[in-house]
Amino acid sequence: MRRRTGPTLLAVAALVILSGCASGPSLETQGEVTAPPGDNRHLVVGSAGFTESDLLAQMYSLLLNKAGYGAEILSVANRELYEPALESGQIDVVAEYAATFADWLNAKKNGADAEPVGSPDLATTMRALRDLATPRGLSVLDPGKAVDQNAFAVTASYARQHRLKTLSDLGRSGLPVRLAAGDECVQRPYCAPGLKEVYGIDITAVDPKGVGTTQAKKAVQSGQDQMVLTTSTDATLDAFGLVLLKDDKKLQNADYIVPVVNRSRAGSEGVANALGRLNAVLTTTDLASMNEQVDSWRRLPEDVARAYLEEKGLL
Repeated sequence: MRRRTGPTLLAVAALVILSGCASGPSLETQGEVTAPPGDNRHLVVGSAGFTESDLLAQMYSLLLNKAGYGAEILSVANRELYEPALESGQIDVVAEYAATFADWLNAKKNGADAEPVGSPDLATTMRALRDLATPRGLSVLDPGKAVDQNAFAVTASYARQHRLKTLSDLGRSGLPVRLAAGDECVQRPYCAPGLKEVYGIDITAVDPKGVGTTQAKKAVQSGQDQMVLTTSTDATLDAFGLVLLKDDKKLQNADYIVPVVNRSRAGSEGVANALGRLNAVLTTTDLASMNEQVDSWRRLPEDVARAYLEEKGLL
């Protein structure tokens, strides 16, 4: 069971769901949002409800409280709900993933078949993201070092045997590879097609066991499959004897973690400075370790988040 801060969360959640997040300056109904940056002293931090999002929301909330803001956390099931709530000001701050959010906003504006604007280049991705977010009344703050993107792992023994450190090494080896992943990997350009085209990896089949699931990792551990699709913040790989192969040709998009705020309520320098303090310290490895503490050690996200910030001297 995970606790949430703030006594008004159920009421806010009901408002978000029942109103369809329609109140406030939605782009669809009122045109582009041009309100000046605001500095509301009570802020709602959104979480998408999975471990990493919970941890980031807790850290944002703690840093805002430290900076003199009153912050509470609202968990909303998915981006289809929390993004309109962010536009309307029912949520003020959320941690997002740069390339994924850019492509999501692009599809919202230009249709599901729109050409993706996210790319492996962070600067290009951030320009596209800010161009899409600004007219919606959203400000995208600076990204830090932490990134959570698709990653591919093999057993440590397999890597040693074939001298593999990168995905290019695997491509050059000519080894046949059965890949444990989600069934959509067959068509996704950043999965099987990209591995074949960019790296020349001989993907013989996609074993549909999900992304980074225990079942998928066990299939690689046992030798049934040779490689598994997971994420760069997966902290359970050691337990299965797995190691990541480096994406040395940058097939994956720049899914760096970025704070996104409602400009009219939380677009101030004070908010940016408070959240920016995390950028200087948070790494992908740190985030993976915190995920492990919650998922494997069963610690509460708020306790893990507080301990991390205290360790880094931010609280």
